[in-house]
Amino acid sequence: MAGTPLARAEPFVWLTARVLEQRRFAYHFLGGDAEAVEVALTAYANGDGGYGHALEPDVRGPVSQPLHAAHALRVLDSIGRCGGLRAERVCRYLSQVSTRDGAIPVIHPSVRGYPVAPFLKVVDDPPSDLLATGPVVGLLHRNQVWHAWLFRATDFCWSAVEAIGSASRPTHPYEVEAAVAFLDGVPDRARAEAAADRLGRLVRERRLVVLEPEKAADHPVAPGYAPGEHHFPYDYARVPDSLARRWFTDEEMTRALDHLAAGQSEDGGWPLTRRRWSPAAALDSRPMATVEALCTLQSHGRAIG
Repeated sequence: MAGTPLARAEPFVWLTARVLEQRRFAYHFLGGDAEAVEVALTAYANGDGGYGHALEPDVRGPVSQPLHAAHALRVLDSIGRCGGLRAERVCRYLSQVSTRDGAIPVIHPSVRGYPVAPFLKVVDDPPSDLLATGPVVGLLHRNQVWHAWLFRATDFCWSAVEAIGSASRPTHPYEVEAAVAFLDGVPDRARAEAAADRLGRLVRERRLVVLEPEKAADHPVAPGYAPGEHHFPYDYARVPDSLARRWFTDEEMTRALDHLAAGQSEDGGWPLTRRRWSPAAALDSRPMATVEALCTLQSHGRAIG
């Protein structure tokens, strides 16, 4: 493939991406405006303070859902606009759909009747979930957002993170990613560093990361994951100042980033490694994966353009 990773990705984004991902791409790599990203994101907003309309492609339909709110916060964070009334509205919505212990469920039953990925179970009384709660709570703390709901949600995350690896919580890579996202933002840094050190040892001991990409085909995947749905060092440490970066040597991170860069497809986008259930969801997701791959490479100092 001729050209830089960025040059190869650009036509793929203009050809396949939603307006939101096109504007995110322009913001991160072409000098685009944050306001344009926020305007595109607002199209997914609902009157209850949440977001819907398949903002997160695996959950279709117009109704607000926790996964959509989490996605919206990540976008706002990436453009430096995760604060003030924007964050307050989202927190108000999240407090309304949270469980008894303040956690966020992955799926709220209000989505029933709309298409949802089959691996996301819709139940009347959804359980608390670190996978949904950890990244949101960490992000809000990092942006110095304060809301009454956050106190209970933070307590839940600490309990869940510190139980990871126990007999009652054997864990899997995506949950560890969520734990890292929480620990990277939570104010108690000494406690966060101690918890991250323990998780790093667990990730290596239980082979929850591929350290030799050339042997990935021989590496086991977690139960319920798609074939080839592996996790690499950059999945845990998406930015160099993440606590998870300490888990890996420079050589291990270099090999992982080489693998990520080499994964760019002939069409300029990055492939999906997780389970596919709908052509529309897959089409929406690939440009998102492409923007994230480029952001990860750039944050670790790789030349992409």
